[in-house]
Amino acid sequence: MNFGRALPSRSNRRPRAAVPAVAVASVAMLTLGACGGGGTSGGGGETNFVTNTGGVQTVAKGERKAVNKIAGETLEGEQLDVADLKGKVVVLNVWGSWCPPCRAEAPYFAKVAKETEAEGQDIAFVGINARDPNKGPAIAFEKDYGVEYPSIYDPAGKLIVNGFPKGTLNPQAIPSTVVLDRDGKIAARSLKALDEKKLRELIAPLIAEK
Repeated sequence: MNFGRALPSRSNRRPRAAVPAVAVASVAMLTLGACGGGGTSGGGGETNFVTNTGGVQTVAKGERKAVNKIAGETLEGEQLDVADLKGKVVVLNVWGSWCPPCRAEAPYFAKVAKETEAEGQDIAFVGINARDPNKGPAIAFEKDYGVEYPSIYDPAGKLIVNGFPKGTLNPQAIPSTVVLDRDGKIAARSLKALDEKKLRELIAPLIAEK
């Protein structure tokens, strides 16, 4: 029988390798914000979120919830607990060395972090390095882009999943940026890469809060 020009039937096609359900769930969780309109962890209930046209979501001061425990070893091997930063506005930036938008926004985060520190602002930047299977590329990323603030190493994305209570603004994409107010409560979120102007617009209202 000559199959030279015949199209293969469904029964003759090679089956595709199955993708583990856990892997599918993890990827879906981390890319939901980029594919959809964003949302909250767990969903449901009144959230009192205000979304502006720039894709940033905020929470009214009286409606904010405290972040769960976000702590771990940094890329430099030191222990860091975000709870120790209470009293400061905390910018949590979720990133990966493999992520092109993360590379695009990194110089702006490095610049604003240095400038706000020099200005004596009560603000701290903390990275959450996600889905890098080893530290080497992530450490090189920090060096290449002049990132001097610490990043907690989170290769499995556990902090992204467990660090934020249900019904709050959580990081649903990489990159994501979540800003905590001085009481350690979740105040704002962006699910896309930020330039310097947009980053400053995100943090300015929180710095101004009394």
